[in-house]
Amino acid sequence: MSYETLAGRTAVITGAASGMGAATAGLLAAQGARVALLARRAERLEEVAAKIVSEGGEALVVVTDVTDQASVDTAAERVHTAYGRADLVVNAAGVMLPNPVDEGRTDEWQRMLDTNVSGALRIIRAFTPDLVAAAADGRTADLVNISSIGAHVTFPHYAVYGATKAALSHLSASLRTEFGPRDVRVTNIEPGLTDTELAGHIDNAELSSQLDGMFDALGALSGDDIADLIAYTTSRPRHVNLRQLIVLPTRQA
Repeated sequence: MSYETLAGRTAVITGAASGMGAATAGLLAAQGARVALLARRAERLEEVAAKIVSEGGEALVVVTDVTDQASVDTAAERVHTAYGRADLVVNAAGVMLPNPVDEGRTDEWQRMLDTNVSGALRIIRAFTPDLVAAAADGRTADLVNISSIGAHVTFPHYAVYGATKAALSHLSASLRTEFGPRDVRVTNIEPGLTDTELAGHIDNAELSSQLDGMFDALGALSGDDIADLIAYTTSRPRHVNLRQLIVLPTRQA
């Protein structure tokens, strides 16, 4: 589909080195948006940016660790210097590290909390003034958070991951009450089974095998599917807020 109203917008996308983030960056850039690519892996970001530029788009590589406040602050300065204010922010950075709670993997719990919840909050804090100013100027302003169906559907051994995503979904709903009156849209997207690098982070062989079986039985969404949904959502007229979107592979539904 063509989303012509995205032309001229300035998008900040976390988790842009792969998966949903990279796909979203590519699609938004193809529609004429300037995209700032935020993630930790410089080499992967350069690859994503090079592809965007080769296809006629505009991309800025900003190596960023969303778990570190100083890194996020520096990233915001770089974006502002290069592009000015952002009017579209996509929180796509996330980690999924399932394990039984009684294993007490506090290292994994902290990593998920720092990335999925605090990381999203750091980005929101950094770019909220941009979104509010853009809306006040009469432009479209969007905050998009990528949550998960794990926010409301329970899976054994995914308790902490699900809790972090539930927090993000609730945060999105609450932010709507603060941002909506100022014409800033907040969209929460909850994908089901999606083929990204998240599955490769699992260090539990049994759970990894279980997830592989789900991919085989149900099929999966792709990063491009989520990117298309984000592009559609953020290209609606500025008075229309698609607030909560749940997207699943047909067989998973």
